[in-house]
Amino acid sequence: LLNALIGQERTIVSEIAGTTRDTIHTHYNLFNKEFILIDTAGIRRKSKVHEDLEFYSVIRAIKAMDEADVCLLVLDAVKGIGAQDLNIFSLAATKGKGIVLLVNKWDLMEKETNSVRDYEKQLKDRIAPFSDVPILFISAKEKTRIHKAIEVCLEVYENKQRKISTSELNETMLKAIESFHPPVVRGHPIKIKYVTQIHTHVPSFAFFCNFPDDVKQPYKNYLENQLREKFNFKGVPVRLFFRKK
Repeated sequence: LLNALIGQERTIVSEIAGTTRDTIHTHYNLFNKEFILIDTAGIRRKSKVHEDLEFYSVIRAIKAMDEADVCLLVLDAVKGIGAQDLNIFSLAATKGKGIVLLVNKWDLMEKETNSVRDYEKQLKDRIAPFSDVPILFISAKEKTRIHKAIEVCLEVYENKQRKISTSELNETMLKAIESFHPPVVRGHPIKIKYVTQIHTHVPSFAFFCNFPDDVKQPYKNYLENQLREKFNFKGVPVRLFFRKK
């Protein structure tokens, strides 16, 4: 993928997963913007990691994630998403990174009318609950939709930087709360009175209410989905905090 983007053989290309041992930083210019592409070491399944060199490749790949604003998780269309891919996805989400899923080698797949839709649904089921992520079907070999991938990365980066004014946030979210109240817990009606965005590197929101510890996960999911629907945080982990008011 990196070679296809920059148009030269910068990295060793091989059919064997884990060929690129090290992380490689490449300056890249597209859409009049300057990027640094970090090509991580190839990561194989744990059962195949036998040598120290391989182990350190994984460590370096994780460190590369720390440097990134947006992570492109490249999947093999033929193999689908494996346990190791899911671990990497979860790690990127935990670290608060923007995420784009690229299904590579799409040119090798036999297509039917609903191939993309069905494949996308399967992927979203596997990565749930954080499934509000862009999924692109690409071919690095055929150079299909590779520049679209960078375009989508930029959109995700912008979503990650999004700041919402407190007045707009309250106007929108208090309406959503009014139309679907939090469940009563131990006879206490939970009243969310106020919401504000916290200034952190990951979009984070503080909800002030009378019983913050009693807000359960299904209702937190509802609030997160409302935030995503109304303000577009596609590809970005969102953090919710509940505080006493």
